[in-house]
Amino acid sequence: MIVGIPTEIKNNESRVGMTPAGVFELVKNNHTVYVQSGAGEGSGFFDADYQQVGASVLETIQEVYAIAEMIVKVKEPIAEEYDLIKEGQILFTYFHFASSEPLTKAMIKQKAICIAYETVEDEEGTLPLLTPMSEVAGRMAIQQGAKYLEKPVKGRGVLLGGVPGVAPGRVLVLGAGVVGIQAAKMAAGLGAHVTIMDINMKRLRYANDVMPPHVVTEFSNEYNIRKHIKTHDLIIGGVLLKGKKAPNLITRDMLKEMRPGTVIVDVAVDQGGCVETTKPTTHEDPIYIIDDVVHYSVANMPGAVPYTSTVALTNVTLPYAVRLANLGWEKACEKDASLKKGLNIVSGKVVYQEIIEAFSWEEVLS
Repeated sequence: MIVGIPTEIKNNESRVGMTPAGVFELVKNNHTVYVQSGAGEGSGFFDADYQQVGASVLETIQEVYAIAEMIVKVKEPIAEEYDLIKEGQILFTYFHFASSEPLTKAMIKQKAICIAYETVEDEEGTLPLLTPMSEVAGRMAIQQGAKYLEKPVKGRGVLLGGVPGVAPGRVLVLGAGVVGIQAAKMAAGLGAHVTIMDINMKRLRYANDVMPPHVVTEFSNEYNIRKHIKTHDLIIGGVLLKGKKAPNLITRDMLKEMRPGTVIVDVAVDQGGCVETTKPTTHEDPIYIIDDVVHYSVANMPGAVPYTSTVALTNVTLPYAVRLANLGWEKACEKDASLKKGLNIVSGKVVYQEIIEAFSWEEVLS
């Protein structure tokens, strides 16, 4: 199979779809790989690195899309890429369709085979291709939240770890999944007081078992959320519903109950956000303020640490990419139930029910 790895053109996205090590495995399996010139530079991988393992380098994104049977990316295609996508071309990347109807309709129109990293699901019900980026984003959420709590950027002026004689900052984590656990771990490591909330008691029991005593768990409901937002300095939105739009756990009216300078980091922004006032931002312009509450909702947080993110992503996506290349998407999905769940759009038809529900469509569009 001919595999193409284009340069990511989303704002401040420095990750690349595959490391040279990953390309080496594809070439070893007798596949042809084309990498756009400069695609890996943001992650510390250069054209020569890819050429040394057998890839060919093409100058433009147009050339990569034109020649490839399968495109391996990191982020969803943006508007400039839509018309480059060919009918029947496999796109293997993060899509998060439920948060973008225009993207969904564009991929339907192009009649591509869209396999979404975030809906590939293993036998245990976990999301193996989403997990490493959730781990990165969860840890980064605390780094960014701590920074934006500083007064010069309109935060409360609170040091999360406190100092002797001064109480530590308070962090509220919504969701005890991968993002939430990683965020709680980082916040606890800084010495902050952490409250982690979820509606899944199994997840809360797990958090209670693995976290230190200054991390407390509480069942998530509107009453408890309203209670805690009044006293916590940093709020992390780490809610995920597989393939669906995230629920609004914090509504616009709740912002008035928070103290001025409270910071919200909504990691769920890729799925529409779990805060009603969330809108996607970029690393270039990461925050905005509503009712004196600082919102950080960068839609590609792991893109700020591209080396770590790219290596972690290739570690988990490569076996699936090799399977797709070796067998073709139909046979690969037939033999691999996990990969089959990654199918979102096939030749102009939505095949993932949660996307239809997200837009209240009555039936599969075609």
